[in-house]
Amino acid sequence: MLTIANPIPTERIRLVAFDLDGTLIDSRRDLATAVNAMLGEMGRPALPDKVVAEYVGDGAGMLVRRALGDPADEKLVEDGVERFLACYRRHMLDHTFVYDGVFEALENLRFHPGGGERKFAVLTNKPVNPARRICDALGLSKYFFQIYGGNSFGTKKPDPEGLRALMREAGASPDETVMVGDSVVDVLTARNAGTFVIGCRYGLSSHTLETVTADVMADAPSDWTMAMR
Repeated sequence: MLTIANPIPTERIRLVAFDLDGTLIDSRRDLATAVNAMLGEMGRPALPDKVVAEYVGDGAGMLVRRALGDPADEKLVEDGVERFLACYRRHMLDHTFVYDGVFEALENLRFHPGGGERKFAVLTNKPVNPARRICDALGLSKYFFQIYGGNSFGTKKPDPEGLRALMREAGASPDETVMVGDSVVDVLTARNAGTFVIGCRYGLSSHTLETVTADVMADAPSDWTMAMR
């Protein structure tokens, strides 16, 4: 069910920035495979897929750190990140898929009610090369004028640097921009940049949305369209 706390002025929206994991794609199984491969190589017990999914949202470094139990040994974390990424590069498209309704929602939202096309972009904390490879392989890239990852800038979400860069490139102001994501990180990114935000309750990190208030809460991608009619 669509929940609206603050209506989005549809006629003004020119840029929509999407998170990737848990928003556009379900990557839970492949992320868990790579995390558990890393843990196995390091002599650690495997984690349930659901637990790994709860660690997603702040980039590969934080995912690995959480999976390792937040150790003080930074070299251990760096080793874990290298092992995780090596496995993930090989298996990131084994089971990852686009959520039902995403393509339809993108098609429905792309045209501005006043004429012309809205700009779409991806802003994820996942490293940019895997993000772009996944979008290419799953047929998403054609919708986005830009895809930025967690290593595209000196900072990651919730720092607003990436979202502000997208607004500059799209020629859109904060009140003409919507961030769409499944975690508190995405909501805080939008708040820090002064944009509107849609929270996705179906995503991997949706449990974190309980701590913040998004302008709109969506239970499915089809709700994006309803929120921006």
